Amino acid sequence: MSISPRLLGLAFASADTLIEIDVDGRVVMAIGAGPVSGIDPGTTWVGRPLKSLLGRASAVVLTDALAKLQPGVRCPAVDVVVVCDKDHVRRARLRIFLLPEIAPAVSCALSYEGTAFALAVPQAPPMLDADTLINRVQLALDEGRKSDEVSLAFVDIPGLGTETDESHRRAEARIEAALQSASIDGASAARLTPERFAVLCNPGDDTAALVEQVRDAGAAEGLDILSTSTQAGIDAGLPPGLVMRALRVALKACIESGQNLRPDQIFSENLKHTLQEAERFSALVKKRDFKLHFQPIHDLRTGEIHHLEALARFDDESPAGTVALAEALGLIDKFDRAVVEKALQQMRRPGFTHLTVAVNLSGASLSNDIYIQTLLKMTQPFPEVRSRLLIEVTETAAVGDLEAANRRLGLLRDAGIRVCLDDFGVGAASFEYLQNLSVDIVKIDGSFIRDVDTSERTRTLLGHLVGLCRSLKVATIAEMIETEAQADAVRALGVDMGQGFLFGRPSADPVMPVPARATPVRRRQGEVTGWG
Repeated sequence: MSISPRLLGLAFASADTLIEIDVDGRVVMAIGAGPVSGIDPGTTWVGRPLKSLLGRASAVVLTDALAKLQPGVRCPAVDVVVVCDKDHVRRARLRIFLLPEIAPAVSCALSYEGTAFALAVPQAPPMLDADTLINRVQLALDEGRKSDEVSLAFVDIPGLGTETDESHRRAEARIEAALQSASIDGASAARLTPERFAVLCNPGDDTAALVEQVRDAGAAEGLDILSTSTQAGIDAGLPPGLVMRALRVALKACIESGQNLRPDQIFSENLKHTLQEAERFSALVKKRDFKLHFQPIHDLRTGEIHHLEALARFDDESPAGTVALAEALGLIDKFDRAVVEKALQQMRRPGFTHLTVAVNLSGASLSNDIYIQTLLKMTQPFPEVRSRLLIEVTETAAVGDLEAANRRLGLLRDAGIRVCLDDFGVGAASFEYLQNLSVDIVKIDGSFIRDVDTSERTRTLLGHLVGLCRSLKVATIAEMIETEAQADAVRALGVDMGQGFLFGRPSADPVMPVPARATPVRRRQGEVTGWG
């Protein structure tokens, strides 16, 4: 066998198409396979400039590579896009070499990668957000899939969204369409951040294929877009509702984490931790393994203690973080019932039988009748206790149906149990709650009290709030009072009661001190922020 066929065989072993171009960059010889069936490079490419066979950006890459070409020095391979027809292109690796013996002719070798793909920007469903993606996961589970039969593939594309030219915008549209098509139903991909996507898929789906699809989408617009893809399974034996809420917490961590951290690990670790915390919290509530501390609320006119607020404590610490998680996971209703059960037990013990106690109730627990029915049943044998019980509604943003919530609160008030609306004044919805919920007391948020003694604007706003409540025959409490000056200011504005460190901190065995002032002081606990 002559040397020429052997050299040709070796060349084809490392390339799909062999090309020689002249000093002007025109193809003078082409042998091998075309980018798609039906294209014969030997007959259709000869006589044409090589750059005319490539995409716009690839033509620039070729021109730059030829300018740097040195005789006898192998040029690094470059990524190009080869035009198949007016609607399709195919990615390839191009190697060029200038052999001194045949200069100025230049030898080129093309190796195709992937399959041809369309140039037109595909139409696809819009990308989901994190909340809608969670709903799609729920739908997938409801359709008969087990919790370990769906996965989330995370795709990170550094730098995406930083450019605003037409090519980048079209590339983004292609990427989104490719990720949607890779999802289990063609419409379950979400854009979590400008550079991070999540795709609902089947376990074992090839994440490398997602990376290739992203690369193809960029190549269609002449862009070299790099990405990474990882996958995390959704595997939990807890009720689907709890899993969904845990997913929400885990996805939030993926959104807030740095781009350098692996999203699949972040997601899996947060999901696992959240579900473990849910189990721990459920066990804690079942065993009633928490304490109640009590903080005094003072009558600002007489200086006497008006009532105490019961605040849950875990190992003597504020449970704000634990309770926030319980609310996110939909476990707060059982905790609310456990807290009021403990409070009622305390109210029947010696030393407490004459005291009024306020107990927190999350707005989420007003979504059904369970809490109200449980409370009425627990207090039915002790009608006297009902007159000393005050239910303080916290997290009012969780109240979905105001009409239904008001009906439930009305059942308490009809039984002689008073109702307080917490955190009043925060957010535009406060007035809607006051309009739609029949309550006996509102607790003015501590943000109004912080500078009430120094800010005329704050005093003006607070004065209007107090006047509104007075006209509705609703009593007022100011929280987070820490100084005598703040107490004097809210008293002057007509606030009825005060709560804060000035009057006493939460304690398991609250001391009932006489206010250390000759002038009666309206005092209130300032530490309370929701659950204390």
